Amino acid sequence: QVQLVESGGGLVQAGGSLRLSCAASGRTFGSYDIAWFRQAPGKEREFVAGTISWSRHYADSVKGRFTISRDNAKNTVYLQMNSLKSEDTAVYYCAARVSRTWANTPSSYDYWGQGTQVTVSS
Repeated sequence: QVQLVESGGGLVQAGGSLRLSCAASGRTFGSYDIAWFRQAPGKEREFVAGTISWSRHYADSVKGRFTISRDNAKNTVYLQMNSLKSEDTAVYYCAARVSRTWANTPSSYDYWGQGTQVTVSS
């Protein structure tokens, strides 16, 4: 079992930056794949970025702008979001699964945070 709590969302102007944090409970945090998903109103939840061991994965729409990192000692995963666009506006969710073959679909993840709102004004 792992519990996830996101923070760091807010309102930012286009071109600005935000850093989201996902704090996890549990002593085996390092054995989990962690991913960020987002869901805009009226749209399906979509993959944004993820980390398995030391590898990183990104959706094409955020490559070069977003960076995912993890600090296993702090049980925390971060999502640094730069050059934000209005289309990045969504609720951002942190998700976790026991590490195995990489997957980026929401149904592949077992644990979810409550989400944090990111709003980018143009």
